[in-house]
Amino acid sequence: MAWWAASALVWAQPAPFRAVVPRSGPIEVVSADWGNSSATPRGGAVLVDLHASLLLRNVSPRRIRAVSLLVVAQEVAPGGRGAVTRPGLDVAPREEFSVRIDMRLMRPLAPQPAVQAEVALDGVLFDDLTFFGPNRMNARRIMLAWEMEAQRDRQMLARLLDSGGAEALRARLLDVLSRSSAGAMMPVQVVRGAAPATAVQPGRLVELAALRLPDAPVEVLAGDARLAGAEVRAPRVEIANRGRRAVRFVELGWLAPDGAGRLLPAGTLPSEIHLPPGQRGTVSSGTRVRFARPLEALTVYPALVEFEDGGVWVPGAAAWTLPGLRNALPVSGEMMRLAELYRKRGLEAVVQQLPSMR
Repeated sequence: MAWWAASALVWAQPAPFRAVVPRSGPIEVVSADWGNSSATPRGGAVLVDLHASLLLRNVSPRRIRAVSLLVVAQEVAPGGRGAVTRPGLDVAPREEFSVRIDMRLMRPLAPQPAVQAEVALDGVLFDDLTFFGPNRMNARRIMLAWEMEAQRDRQMLARLLDSGGAEALRARLLDVLSRSSAGAMMPVQVVRGAAPATAVQPGRLVELAALRLPDAPVEVLAGDARLAGAEVRAPRVEIANRGRRAVRFVELGWLAPDGAGRLLPAGTLPSEIHLPPGQRGTVSSGTRVRFARPLEALTVYPALVEFEDGGVWVPGAAAWTLPGLRNALPVSGEMMRLAELYRKRGLEAVVQQLPSMR
């Protein structure tokens, strides 16, 4: 925990667990309930089973949108650390909020430390999209993407309310709830490593369909993968940087046809990549992806882009106006939250959370 060495504030609690926050940071620990957390020897290792609830307070002058906590039992050993991220927050200055931690970690049996596990602040995202924290688990990218999607979707719903009225907004929220109950995301399973030599289906090489989204800084040029029944192997996608900033991370989204031929979101293909403006690159993976049903085709599109300067791009509102794509692209966490809010508390509760378009 060297990052906090000069400014760490340890909230008073008994060993073997503790929470650590920076003295000059944007949050403070109000209380920590470690519940039935335990550290139990298992062979040559110790199983650290955490079941904790932290009550935190926003001590900054800005509203907090997301928080990521780093949980460490051992820095080097596999399974020795993890992260807990809370997106979708709206915490005002001096307001308190809770974060639940349920996690299993492993560490070597010897030497025996006084503290079995430590929870530290890894990142805070504010409503102005600024970030605080060491970002050791690289949560900033996804936290920023979630908040950008949330702002986009609140604006989309506000425009819908402004142009179509309450009934248009209600219909959109009911559509989101319907997609959720019907299973709008095709189940997938990622399998590491090459296919076994005894596989009876060697697979056939198919060309991937490329979907172009408005204003996307990265364009999918071509791609292929091996399809064997419900399994996709060794995907390879050629992309080009059409923007003015260098790219360091790309997440490509999969769209797969259902039984009726409609496209459904079906996971993503993430890749660290260095792609200067105007250059081409290849996103590939040695993983195998198992879908819920046999496939004949797959479509790929840019779902998230992170630039070398730390900026992030996600598909804008214009993508949802393309024919047939509104129900093909995945529903964001914020859209689901607002739809659930409508189901529980009614339309007015949603309207109060939308920005004014006038």
